[in-house]
Parts: sequence; structure tokens; C-alpha cells
Amino acid sequence: MDGLTLFMEVNVSLSPDVGGAPQTIRVDLAAIFVSLELSRATWLVTSLSPGAGQKMSRHVVRGGDAAGLLSRLADLQARARARTGKLFPVVVIQEAGLDGFWLHRVLEGKGIESHVVDAASVATSRRRRRAKTDRIDGEALVRTLLAYKRGEPRVCAMVRAPTPEEEDRRRLCRELRTLISERVRHVNRLRGVLFA
Repeated sequence: MDGLTLFMEVNVSLSPDVGGAPQTIRVDLAAIFVSLELSRATWLVTSLSPGAGQKMSRHVVRGGDAAGLLSRLADLQARARARTGKLFPVVVIQEAGLDGFWLHRVLEGKGIESHVVDAASVATSRRRRRAKTDRIDGEALVRTLLAYKRGEPRVCAMVRAPTPEEEDRRRLCRELRTLISERVRHVNRLRGVLFA
């Protein structure tokens, strides 16, 4: 879905750090927008679905469980269809990192539109320190995805997913660095034992 039709206006109060009076933001919910916060143990799935108002829902999937994630996305589609009577596509965003690229390829292979974003490019308030939790980050990623799909400029920088071969080349360099640091650690330990 390239150009999405904007059909719903929502009054949103801007937070004090942004300033200004409440503004009307045009929101398109012609798709189910999903953000993934990935960690080793769990994946937090935050979604904004048509027919659910402006309330974001959160679900937890076991880390590394792509089948569980796909079934959760299918469940979100079924719930949106039950509310509205229409089938909506799913659009997913996740930060580049631990599981970003292989998961991106799995989602794309299943026909789900997937985006990998550079985490440093997502806009945050610079006026004060903010709380950093997966819940807050998940909501921010959904809002970022909405702005990106509306075509707003300079919202974030999407990352081009490397091919599996490019990823393997990166892995070799990282493994070499790890082995060199382990060797240095062992040599220093032996010197400490022998010459102490």
C-alpha cells in the first residue's frame, strides 16, 4: 500500500514538551500498524487496528518464536475483520538490531509489509530525559510508522535489509573480533599467573 487514503480525523493533545494547543492529526487506518520490540526472552507486539479507536493493544510473544508472531498477526487481522467486516493488510516496523533482519525476511516472505528502522533516527524530545520502556518505545514506533506511511519527511531512516550472504560476511568479522579479544584475555591471564 503506497498512497494511503486519509479518512479519519482525531483530536490529539500535544504533550507539554512539544507545546502548543491541541491539533487535529489526520490518521489513516486502512491497515493494521504493528511495532515489534525485540529482546532475547520476549517480543512486545504493539498494534493499532481499524475499528479499535485510538487505543493501542499490546501482546507478548516468546522471543525467537516466528510462528507465534505470525499467529498473533493473523489474530489481529481476524479481530479487525470481525469489528469492521473488511480484511486489512498488516504493516510491521521494528528496530534494526538483534533479530531485525531475519525476522524481516520471514515477514516479507509471508506477504507482510515489513520495515526496519534505524533506532537512532526516531525523533525524541530533547528538552528533558524521558522514561525508556518497551511499552513507550512500542507506541512511539507505531506513531513513527503512521507518520512514515503518511509521507511525512524526515520522520525516520529506514534500513535496507542485507542479504543473508552480506549478513554472514558481517558475522565473520564480528566473530574474528571476539576471538582476538578472547586470545588477548587468555594471554594476559597466563602472563599474570606465570610472572606474578
